[in-house]
Amino acid sequence: MPEIPHHGLPAHEVVLLLEAHPFEGLDPDTVSRRRQLYGPNVLPRSKRGELLRKTARQFNNPLIYVLLAAAGVTTYLGEQLDTFVILAVVLVNTVVGLVQEVRAEGALDALRHLVQTHAAVIRGGVRLEVPSEKLVPGDLVLLEAGDKVPADIRLVRLWGLKVDESTLTGESEAVSKDEVVLPAATPVADRRNMVYGGTLVTAGSGAGIVVATGGETELGEIHRLMGTVQPMATPLTQKLSRFSMTLTVGILALAAFAFIVGVARGQQPAEMFTAAVALAVGAIPEGLPAAVTVTLAIGVRRMARRRAVVRRLPVVETLGSTTVICSDKTGTFTENQMTVRALWTPSAQYEVSGSGYGPEGTIRRRAPGREDVQAGRSEALDDAALRWCLLAGGACNDATVHFEGDVWGARGDPTEAAMLVVAGKGGVDIKEFLERTPRLDSIPFTSELQYMATLHAAEPWAPGSIVLVKGGVERLLELCYGQMDRGGETVPVEPKTVLRAAHALAATGLRVLATALVRLPPESGVLAGAPIERNLVLTGLQAMLDPPRKAAAAAVEACHEAGIAVKMITGDHVGTAVSIAASVGLDGNPEDGTALLGIDLDNIPGVELTAAVERATVFARVSPEQKLRLINALQAGGHVVAMTGDGVNDAPALRQANVGIAMGRSGTEVAKEASDIVLTDDNFATIEAAVEEGRNVFDNLTKFIVWTLPTNMGEGLVILVAILIGGTLPILPTQILWINMTTAVALGLMLAFEPGEPGLMSRPPRNPALPLLTWALTLRVLLVSALLVGGTWWIFEWELAGGASLPEARTSAVNLFVTVELFYLFSCRSLTRPAWRMGPFSNPWVVVGVLIQAVGQIAITYSPVMNGLFHTAPIGPEAWLRIFGLALLASMVVAVDKRFRRHIL
Repeated sequence: MPEIPHHGLPAHEVVLLLEAHPFEGLDPDTVSRRRQLYGPNVLPRSKRGELLRKTARQFNNPLIYVLLAAAGVTTYLGEQLDTFVILAVVLVNTVVGLVQEVRAEGALDALRHLVQTHAAVIRGGVRLEVPSEKLVPGDLVLLEAGDKVPADIRLVRLWGLKVDESTLTGESEAVSKDEVVLPAATPVADRRNMVYGGTLVTAGSGAGIVVATGGETELGEIHRLMGTVQPMATPLTQKLSRFSMTLTVGILALAAFAFIVGVARGQQPAEMFTAAVALAVGAIPEGLPAAVTVTLAIGVRRMARRRAVVRRLPVVETLGSTTVICSDKTGTFTENQMTVRALWTPSAQYEVSGSGYGPEGTIRRRAPGREDVQAGRSEALDDAALRWCLLAGGACNDATVHFEGDVWGARGDPTEAAMLVVAGKGGVDIKEFLERTPRLDSIPFTSELQYMATLHAAEPWAPGSIVLVKGGVERLLELCYGQMDRGGETVPVEPKTVLRAAHALAATGLRVLATALVRLPPESGVLAGAPIERNLVLTGLQAMLDPPRKAAAAAVEACHEAGIAVKMITGDHVGTAVSIAASVGLDGNPEDGTALLGIDLDNIPGVELTAAVERATVFARVSPEQKLRLINALQAGGHVVAMTGDGVNDAPALRQANVGIAMGRSGTEVAKEASDIVLTDDNFATIEAAVEEGRNVFDNLTKFIVWTLPTNMGEGLVILVAILIGGTLPILPTQILWINMTTAVALGLMLAFEPGEPGLMSRPPRNPALPLLTWALTLRVLLVSALLVGGTWWIFEWELAGGASLPEARTSAVNLFVTVELFYLFSCRSLTRPAWRMGPFSNPWVVVGVLIQAVGQIAITYSPVMNGLFHTAPIGPEAWLRIFGLALLASMVVAVDKRFRRHIL
């Protein structure tokens, strides 16, 4: 790499520096030597760990430690079936984690294949078609419309060359290229004398010298960035890790304490070890991993119905904890289809309805002091200036519009496609016009000319050929001597009036182009050298933009109501970004720091960057490195960040964000592979819907944990009390396993199906720093645990005192545990609202689960086979009355607690 980058050198110096030839290209021998020196023009493979090492990493999780400990306990107790089930859960978690790691690496592979195409090169004076991977620095590459740029190239010749660089820079409009020498500090998006690998030529042609291949290209830099980015742990996995670690330490400490106390009281060590193991079995929440997986899977299914495809389960909950959404502009807030929104002629101004490349829409004339008048086909025919404005825009045009599947699309420059569509809305048949007056010659658009012109054969009723022109307003005004009135007559041009109209349209964020025409003598068949200068007649102005999506503004408002900050990050110009932001409800202004340029992010010191990015809502002309810096700054401020994107330039930021969201329709495969969620409709409103589902997922997980922990804690405490007082165990280890495994599946998992509660999106995001359970919920868990312990010992001693056998007393204790859990399940359907306000059939799965559990309890109580397996015995109606009475009392106590604590949850 030279000290001065290639875009900062004249073309001839680049040719000399690379020992190339601007017309003959490299000779075969030089190509061969350079291929050995530089290697193939492909992105390097990432260094991948061995499969065994990747697999081992999946076990580095406290939750897995708890599961393995549970497997060890059940093995010791001789419960091989339980051991098998627990180890199967560990295996599933390992496989899922391994698959997700491999899929994340797929983003790098997708990036590697992006630039693998064919290229036209000149070697030894001969034009050849070669695979792009065989290009070397110094190769002379020819580019034409429709080509994918195969490497980083410094242009040496061009003719109206325009390149779509949106996948690399985020720039929504095709960029016109030229050969001008640029300052060394010019950012990638503004390097007009360069084209970069992976971008697409949309118009014109050119030739250039390859200056970088493979990992040295701009795509190579993005590849390097992606390789250094480690996916963030989700808030859920972080909380579960801390929770599981705390639980593991607590269980081991409690079991050890019980063992020591029992031995100190004179009990046999073997007997105390068995009791300590029983305590551990009771305290381990075996159903937690299954509940997490099922709850997340249900969230995935619900989000898929709302057009959001989830690639990693934990991010479902993460999205619900999101505090900031950083969204790309093009295709997310906007339709990603240029649309003409306004037309101006010397005699009238018009508004255009409809969006995108579809033909639906009308043209309405605006006149001072009167209502809008629909123009449509008749208006275009009545206003000659409007008709010729539409003809010039549609016929002086190289784009095409097509209908594929169920959507309208365009090939070529998006601006030209928009002009083609608006001509149809005005009833102007461009195809029929070109058949009647075929194109004879053309002058392609260049940055020097600032216009495009086409020469057409004479119309049957008019003498001479006709030249149609479109281009920049100021430039065409220099070439016009007159302007067309409504009746088609030429009158003197009024530059001030035209410029005033153009500035008014541009002030609303529209891109404005002018159209004009001139008639030439019949013998004119070639446009080159034609007398265009000061001979044009202005026909009008066309103003367009990539329109915002209809649902975007409402979605942004919903996010703000939910306490989620929304920020627009784009590679587009700041004026366009600010205008679109305003249309969807985001305020951005470069003067007060609420709109920042990418270069501003580089200049802001690290200590001040977090505050600056939190204040700003619009970020324009942002490079991939700057996007990464922005995401890191937000995360450093404690935010959970969701990032949307569709281009290659978005991939590193998508991986760095807590939730990466890619566009399913317009997104590149690189962006999709780097993301956690893919939107099938590319709509920002879908993100808001996904956030709602994510919040519901976290709520349901919390409900399950609040429901299940009292059981585990209560079982452990029951065993601990028995050890401390030297009494008989009210519940045996096998009975504890029955309670834990059946209730978790039949009762607890049904909470995963709970619909979202009212007001879900009107509360602020959950503070990422908060633990999985708040202090108020922890007190509720302790309360229910105490009720279970007290109730179990009371009914156990009562039954023994009443003459019941030990198996009968233990059976009553087991059924009390399950019945209290069953009643408590209805309370946990909402952590704040009374149980009676929850519709009994709003979650029919709860009813199904209760019926299944009831059948199970009848079986374990009255089936002789189950009595033998679990050491239970049939009990009478009086025992059931006491069980239900205690369960009802516990529910009333919980209801009172909920009534007084609902405001602090």
